[in-house]
Amino acid sequence: MVKKKIVWDTKAYLQLEKEHKHIKKSSVIAANKVRESIRDATKELALHPEKFSLDRFKKNNNGNYRAFERYRVTYKVKEAEIIILRVRHTSREPLEY
Repeated sequence: MVKKKIVWDTKAYLQLEKEHKHIKKSSVIAANKVRESIRDATKELALHPEKFSLDRFKKNNNGNYRAFERYRVTYKVKEAEIIILRVRHTSREPLEY
């Protein structure tokens, strides 16, 4: 099995940090746990990129766009890498893109 490189899009990284900062207002421990759980899940994608379902909000999804939830993390599977595209809290209305 080939391990793929995980690449964070700048926008997705900033979204993760924004969520962390928001949660941190209530609890530093909770904020750190959320951030680490998202990072850990994305690291798993390196070996198992198709672990999660196709992103149902992606228009014209050719099968390369997938997502997982608690915080909705959307990523694109490419031949040599996986690009983390978005991080959104699931209570927010999902927007197609």
